[in-house]
Amino acid sequence: MELEEAICEQARLARDPRFDGRFFIGVTSTGVYCRPICPSPHAKRSHVCYFPTAAAAADAGFRPCLRCRPEVAPGTSAWLGTSDTVQHALRLISDGTLDQGDVDSLAARVGVSARHLSRLFMQHLGTRPIAVAQTRRLHFAKQLISDTDLPMSQVALISGFQSIRRFNDLIRKVYGRSPSQLRKLTEAVKPSLKAEEYVFQLGYRPPYDWESLLVFLSARATPGVESVQDGRYYRSIRLDGHCGTIEVCPVPDRHALQIRIRFPEPSYLLTIITRLRSMFDLAADPEIVAAHLVRDPLLEPFVKHFPGLRLPGSWDGFEMTVRAILGQQIRVQSATLLAGRLAREFGTPLKTSAAPGITHAFPDANSLAQAEIKGLPETRKRAIQSLARAVAGGRLIFDATLTGGDLPECFKNINGIGDWTIQYVAMRVLNDPNAFPAPDRVLRRAAGQDELLTPHALHRRAEAWKPWRAYAAMYLWRGATN
Repeated sequence: MELEEAICEQARLARDPRFDGRFFIGVTSTGVYCRPICPSPHAKRSHVCYFPTAAAAADAGFRPCLRCRPEVAPGTSAWLGTSDTVQHALRLISDGTLDQGDVDSLAARVGVSARHLSRLFMQHLGTRPIAVAQTRRLHFAKQLISDTDLPMSQVALISGFQSIRRFNDLIRKVYGRSPSQLRKLTEAVKPSLKAEEYVFQLGYRPPYDWESLLVFLSARATPGVESVQDGRYYRSIRLDGHCGTIEVCPVPDRHALQIRIRFPEPSYLLTIITRLRSMFDLAADPEIVAAHLVRDPLLEPFVKHFPGLRLPGSWDGFEMTVRAILGQQIRVQSATLLAGRLAREFGTPLKTSAAPGITHAFPDANSLAQAEIKGLPETRKRAIQSLARAVAGGRLIFDATLTGGDLPECFKNINGIGDWTIQYVAMRVLNDPNAFPAPDRVLRRAAGQDELLTPHALHRRAEAWKPWRAYAAMYLWRGATN
């Protein structure tokens, strides 16, 4: 990926937060790489070089800055300037594919040779796949060292290191300090936490329309599973039978969200944080999306009135697909009540919950596969149970290998799942920025400016919004609720 040095230099001197995570600054006089917003005094231009990713800077021999903490920068937008193959590979790396496997197996999963995949990574990201995975692991280890009190042996294990010696050696090599010395740097500013509670700050590129995100999530919050109160989002989470809760809110005067996790097994922290980054669209580059959509007179007022609108993801693919089936051809409020009833009747009650209004974890596929679901149309009931059986039997897995193009094939044997559901799942579960549920009645009326367009007419109207049709849908929905 080519970087325009003049733009990078201007952003560096201005400490422009809109470029945070878009590139990293290597300082040859100190051997450190920084974010564009780093508060350290500016280095001379002759001592500066630019990298498209943190992994590329690390691969070139630079070590992470301890002041601006590159490990908490917004992620690289997988759809920004990369090929479909690289996008797919990045999702798999984020899912931990290279923690146990090798580049050959990663390349096989995306359908190319290892040599070709490495060549694509160098072209688009400036580094190799293995360097991206290593930097991901190292950055998460640094977050755990700085933001938790977990024993170093657990930090090493959770962040994917096979031995404590390897962990200690690499931390000392990269940061020039031992893990214990790094922890002492942040001990004074750590919040007081309860047992099994962890707090992290995850950065984003401004602007970020938190209010609009809450409006969307609040209207669709499953009672007992999710809630929105006092500007915060709460929900229950479950992984491999373990239940907990999360709480999310903006950090005042910082371009970051605070994530409070209450979960009994710290080994799942990287999985939780990876899902939350996706759920709250933290890697998005809102200015690029807005610059494209604002050219349409229909969308222009919404884009200007709601700067930084995000595409909300989901915690769990199965849960969101069930929620989408429930929402077919009925009002959002009615679907939300139905989802709450399912959670109450078939979900897992939480033993304790510090999150207001959170009482249950949403039922898993095994619970719904044979459940006696009452009060639903027969077609919708069969669709939910067919979906549950497919997931419980391993025939459908909502993981990083799944793409929007796979969904029609995945759902073809589930009667009752149509184009609206497929596109909505692509938006919310797969974070596909170009997914577009054209059959949606609200979108058809909003795009027709009170004339109800046909789905086909709306598809034609939306051609100009590619590749950001999902964001266009969010703007139209937001305008309809304003």
